[in-house]
Amino acid sequence: MVAIEIENKVDMMLECLDIDIEYLQMNLLRLNDLRAFVIKRDDKALTQLLENIQKESEKYKHNETKRQILRKEIADMLEYKIEQITLSMLANQLSQTRQELINTKRTQLKTLVTQFRKEYAGTAILLSECSRFNKLLIKSVFEMGKTGSVYYNANGKATTHYF
Repeated sequence: MVAIEIENKVDMMLECLDIDIEYLQMNLLRLNDLRAFVIKRDDKALTQLLENIQKESEKYKHNETKRQILRKEIADMLEYKIEQITLSMLANQLSQTRQELINTKRTQLKTLVTQFRKEYAGTAILLSECSRFNKLLIKSVFEMGKTGSVYYNANGKATTHYF
């Protein structure tokens, strides 16, 4: 009887993992959109994208909570600590069919997380470079046409004063 309940909880967990996979895939697309909108300087699309991200984040929190509740329930049924309930551990406790499903989901999640980290790093670099470029551009615009004097302090450090 307990085994059937555990398998039902695992099936529900697999549904949560499907939602996790979809969420990661959607976030990969969003990172691509974010980079495109930044490059195109499409403020309207950026604003819409950020609003969509906020809405989806709220929906995703429900899935995260559901997954953690299921994990706790499975841990209680197996008399384990919640930290011990991992996909690998569950796969070893279940039938061959469910093992294959869990291992497939785990592989998909690992692949997507690796890809997401890579894309996230690329996006962070792009945004950092845009920020640096904008600062240089603003500095050059405000310094254009100004004459300045260079002064040296007692330590020999140069400072420029613009008039």
